[in-house]
Amino acid sequence: MKINTKQMILAALFAALTAAGAFIQIPLGTVPITLQFLFTALAGVLLGARLGALSQLIYVIIGLMGVPVFAGGTGGISTITSKSFGYLLGFILGSYVIGKIAEGSTRPSFIRLFAATLVGIAVIYAIGVPYLFLISKYVIGKAIPFNLALKFGFYVFIPGDLLKCILAAALGVKIIPRIQQVFA
Repeated sequence: MKINTKQMILAALFAALTAAGAFIQIPLGTVPITLQFLFTALAGVLLGARLGALSQLIYVIIGLMGVPVFAGGTGGISTITSKSFGYLLGFILGSYVIGKIAEGSTRPSFIRLFAATLVGIAVIYAIGVPYLFLISKYVIGKAIPFNLALKFGFYVFIPGDLLKCILAAALGVKIIPRIQQVFA
């Protein structure tokens, strides 16, 4: 993938914003509520599929290298065995999917961007919840029924994530035309 300097800066910016979002959190059970998804969604909405996913990949790689950028100030290769790592993997694909849907129009509507973020969060949960279940069962040794994984890794977060979807779509509708003016 060939990218220019502006694109590198934007990808790095959204990786940094996602890291900052990890530190704004509400500790709640197994996985804390953070603003990471808001910046993941905005990366897809504003940067598109390729750069949005790249920004999240950079974020995950930086964390795996040991920089404490994940929720709870964690980082390092050992986070692969944490219950929340599946969501981090989901950020990469989720941002890509959001970007693919958002890219479909030169002037996306709120409804299109909201739908894109809903599909993106569904992708993140589709990776994160099974990962949480499998890590709990096979790595941590505390087998939980899948319905409990859904309770602690999905149901608790839906109201906040729906608000983040609305916010990302509303910001996207306002920011995209301005970005197009600046870079036209």
